[in-house]
Amino acid sequence: MEDRIITYGGQAVIEGVLMRGQKAYAIAMRAPDGSIATHTSKLAKVYSSRLTKIPFIRGIILLWDALGLGMTALTISANTQTGEDEKLEGPALYLTLGLSLLIGIGLFFLLPAGIGGAVEHYLGWSSWLNNLAEGIIRLLLFIAYIWAISFMPDVKRLFMYHGAEHKTINAFEAGAELTPEVVANYSIEHPRCGTAFVLTLFLLSIVVFTMLGPLPLFWRLASRILFIPILAGIAIEYIRWTANHLDNPFVQFMIKPNLAMQHLTTRTPDLAMLEVAILSFQSMRKAESEAG
Repeated sequence: MEDRIITYGGQAVIEGVLMRGQKAYAIAMRAPDGSIATHTSKLAKVYSSRLTKIPFIRGIILLWDALGLGMTALTISANTQTGEDEKLEGPALYLTLGLSLLIGIGLFFLLPAGIGGAVEHYLGWSSWLNNLAEGIIRLLLFIAYIWAISFMPDVKRLFMYHGAEHKTINAFEAGAELTPEVVANYSIEHPRCGTAFVLTLFLLSIVVFTMLGPLPLFWRLASRILFIPILAGIAIEYIRWTANHLDNPFVQFMIKPNLAMQHLTTRTPDLAMLEVAILSFQSMRKAESEAG
């Protein structure tokens, strides 16, 4: 079996948890009647292709597929909660994903860049200082957004399931018994969290975009879009590297901001949520075994 550190991942969905392994994934969801429904499936062939061995390139490919997998999981979970049979798949799935990405890019990359360009033009700030201020605005906007939505009841429960996912993986990697009472004692922080990836991406953008110096408004906005895949590839490799060197005191210091940020996107789950996360993980492991 591959190193556990880079094999298992997951994410919260509506009243449930998705767990992903090397060959399969599983979703466990709390149905309206209180029972736990599960769904398992094999991963796309891209996860076992040679492309996953190429640094930086593998990150972009797997990130895109992981986003699609996340959308699929959210759809399956939502259908379980509502009892509807309509499914979001194929072109409709990726259209929804594409629109979501466009909104995110516009809000967190183009809007700060546009504000920065206006400040540079009207207030006469230097390009270097302005680019730095733009990056700080982007980071603060992201933190403010996460903080604001955390007060929504549905998002709060989503963050609790996120915490259940982290606790379950932490317990497994520690070799602990996977029962709700035992798993509850483990941390809600995890170095491979998607929150850590996004924060790393934003911090990298501050450095890289500041170094670009003065640019016309068109190229300023275009560069913020064109550099996203590059920054994402670097961020993913950084997350992988730190996750594989957690015994190093310097690495432990480096990941502190990422772990601290997770306290905004996770909440302490109850035992019922931990039961869902554990079943999701066990279902994924069983599907992995059956896949050979």
